[in-house]
Amino acid sequence: MGYELAEECADDDDAKVAISLLRNAVRVELKMHDSFVKEWGLHGAKKAAINSAAAKYIDFLLATASGKVGGVKGPGKLATPFEKTKVAAYTLGAMTPCMRLYAFLGKEFKALLDPNEGSHPYKKWIDNYSSDSFQASAAQTEELLDKLSVSLTGEELDIIEKLYHQAMKLEIEFFSAQSLVQPTIVPLIKEHNPAKDHLMIFSDFDLTCTVVDSSAILAEIAIVTAPKSDQHQSENQIARMSSADLRNTWGLLSRQYTEEYEQCIESFVPTEKVVFDYKSLHKALEKLSDFEKKANNRVTKSGVLKGLNIEDIKRAGERLILQDGCINFFQKIVKSENLNAIVHVLSYCWCGDLIRSAFSSGDLHELNVHANEFTFEESISTGDIVKKVESPIDKVQSFKDILKNCRDDRKNLTVYIGDSVGDILCLLEADIGIVIGSSSSLRRVGTQFGVSFVPLFPGLVKKQKEFIEGRSSNWKGLTGILYTASSWAEIHAFILGY
Repeated sequence: MGYELAEECADDDDAKVAISLLRNAVRVELKMHDSFVKEWGLHGAKKAAINSAAAKYIDFLLATASGKVGGVKGPGKLATPFEKTKVAAYTLGAMTPCMRLYAFLGKEFKALLDPNEGSHPYKKWIDNYSSDSFQASAAQTEELLDKLSVSLTGEELDIIEKLYHQAMKLEIEFFSAQSLVQPTIVPLIKEHNPAKDHLMIFSDFDLTCTVVDSSAILAEIAIVTAPKSDQHQSENQIARMSSADLRNTWGLLSRQYTEEYEQCIESFVPTEKVVFDYKSLHKALEKLSDFEKKANNRVTKSGVLKGLNIEDIKRAGERLILQDGCINFFQKIVKSENLNAIVHVLSYCWCGDLIRSAFSSGDLHELNVHANEFTFEESISTGDIVKKVESPIDKVQSFKDILKNCRDDRKNLTVYIGDSVGDILCLLEADIGIVIGSSSSLRRVGTQFGVSFVPLFPGLVKKQKEFIEGRSSNWKGLTGILYTASSWAEIHAFILGY
């Protein structure tokens, strides 16, 4: 009915034809669903009450197609072609997520199937939604939505965005509402007992949580707040370079770091892939640790960190752009009353105040930050760093020290989330190591030292199969397996569920 109302409102002939074709595709899909009912032996069974999640989505679609959103009139009362186009666009905005989600799930499930496996109850469902024809229908729906949205205002496009998000939320609720016929290993907190278990989340900060490296933020603060070359500095001020000299010095330091970092990696990575050996990797990373410490010494000796005001640093932290879903994930972890969980942030960042300020904007004062710290005279940085976490070796030592100081009457489950070579030892030590981002150096180092990088979703499917077959579902570190996640949303779904 949604497509029917959208077709009625579409003013463009091409749009009407496209919507009509989509309506026909839906009819075919409904017939397919009827065949599933018969095939699964449910034909003729007592009619069940409609799932409440499904009812909510149906009501939402009908309300949207009837013009009950965005202050528009119903289809029968629309006076102008523009008003009709707007309702058609809103309707497509509410229906497109369904098409895209099913197309996505079809392809994901198809990729997981063993071609040698025999038939199974969901074969036709997966074949249909992974088919080229359904993928094309989903793409066509999106193209049609784009076409109908061309003439809309910014405010009207905002309404479509909200409709899209609401529709996707309702679709996820529909899937979440389905009953499960077998025990599952996800979400991770499913079997969590706060009285006996202790969930420990460890995370890196730079480029794991942030979009930009913190050193670049601190460099920008230094340059922007530095005196001009002809500006007089009072005798009681900490002497600073001019903004022009600072920019040049930062550029030199950055280029030198990048070049020498690559050379350092090259010096210890084996030319041929070896069997996973944690001790050998740990030993090799001592070279990288020495390099990182020398690089930090160069920075402090250069004087580029002198004269930064603590308030400028805190303001920059509060405005720092974090990865989508990062703040929400940590908020759910620390604010939940049903979890006995704690979060530790381990970072090379030179200034812990920057990290604390970044999380304080999301009211996350409970996070434990382990990083380096600036030294200040009153509120102005001296240019020195209190060095606590400078290298992969420092990070993993901090990780172990934290675990050593935990209560021993609880069972700890550790998850480490990171993005770089500096995180690799912690990622491997944790019960579950999750890699986010696409660091080529991390993958190169890990692969050559025998580490396996497994996409999170297929990895969980494999573990679920092992669980059903009666094998252990326990998570443990130092297996040489790291899981790769595409986003914080995927990590959230794995650990906390919907």
